[in-house]
Amino acid sequence: MTELRPLTPADAEAYRTARLQMLREAPAAFLTTAEEFAERPLHATAERLRPDPENVTFGAWEGGVLVGICTLVREQGPRSQHRADIFGMGVLNCAQGRGVGRALLGAAIAYARELPGVRSLHLDVMETQEPARRMYEALGFEVWGTEPNAMCLDGQLLRAHAMWLDLGKMPAQVKP
Repeated sequence: MTELRPLTPADAEAYRTARLQMLREAPAAFLTTAEEFAERPLHATAERLRPDPENVTFGAWEGGVLVGICTLVREQGPRSQHRADIFGMGVLNCAQGRGVGRALLGAAIAYARELPGVRSLHLDVMETQEPARRMYEALGFEVWGTEPNAMCLDGQLLRAHAMWLDLGKMPAQVKP
């Protein structure tokens, strides 16, 4: 059974462990490398998880282990406060294929719908992450553009697809 909840500074060690494993399992999915992330002090991670209604990281727990994360951040500029972004979305390999990612993103979408004035949700997905892209599309996200050369991994240039969800539309029926 998966438990979903916003993470707090008390979850910093579990977040650090899960994030490092995600970065190692799927290096082509993230701009940050495992080595870069490992150098960050734990107190900085705890600070990022400090309660803030416009910057929340959801965690998916199974058997007391953090197996998935999804961060939602509301834009702060006066001309961009109508937007929120998804960052660091990931699910450990051992928990993939069981709806953990869909549940995490569903929680983030529901949360964004409750933020006053937020009208759209945005994320990027690397071209190598086709199952993730299909999940995002099943939840109503649409590709609006593709960035060439978004990442260079082991000499290979990869593209990133920019996606968005119009929160003013009725929630999409989830497609299988």
